[in-house]
Amino acid sequence: MRVVSLVPSLTETLFALGAGDSVVGITNFCIFPVGIDRPRVGGTKTPSVAAIRKLEPDLVYVNLEENLKRHAEEIATFARVVATEPKTLDDVTSLIDQLGQTHRCEARASEFVKLLAAERQPLGAFTFVVPIWKKPWMWCGGDTYVSNLVESVGGRNLLRDRKRYPTIDSAEVLALKPDIVFLPDEPYAFTAEDAAAISAPHPAFGHPLPASQGEGSRATAAKRRVTVIGPFPGHLFTWHGVRTIEGLRFLRRSL
Repeated sequence: MRVVSLVPSLTETLFALGAGDSVVGITNFCIFPVGIDRPRVGGTKTPSVAAIRKLEPDLVYVNLEENLKRHAEEIATFARVVATEPKTLDDVTSLIDQLGQTHRCEARASEFVKLLAAERQPLGAFTFVVPIWKKPWMWCGGDTYVSNLVESVGGRNLLRDRKRYPTIDSAEVLALKPDIVFLPDEPYAFTAEDAAAISAPHPAFGHPLPASQGEGSRATAAKRRVTVIGPFPGHLFTWHGVRTIEGLRFLRRSL
């Protein structure tokens, strides 16, 4: 089978499963496994369909969120297209199983499924939010893979009642008093300056305090500031597949 992967996380997963020899084309954003050497066919949203056609693939993997429908439809005229859209860790488990069956790597897929299950242990209760963009501010709603990933270890997304990626001013979100704000560095490249601005004293956490209050009050105020984790490699939160295991391990280390 000749495979083109337009989904970086699936490219990594195919190689991890032992199906890398079947991969004949990848995107410019496929960076794992490190040192991967395969023909590049463009970006996830700007692939060269002509280049893909020349590779004569039997199967092309796409993702409903990362790739564009019009490209998938054009590719479907000459190759089988498999579209993925995992939104939960259970979906990721099913996806790994599916890939294992498709590429006859069932034993290796089973090993990763067991690792994934082992890393899903709750780490304690906490509230959180995850921005994915800054101009304007956009956040992960409750029906996203990112939200499910963090909630799987005991978190509660304060925007869980919102769909997809709502646009909400940062002050409004911080007024909800999250325990933690996670700052992945993709798709928006959040910086240390962004982290410092978010963790600065905010009125929702009881600031500013009167200058007459003593050291004890200032210490209490500091404890009531929101905790910011990041910026950190965004693929730990946004890539699904074997990278999900690394994402869960990152959460365990961070929390």
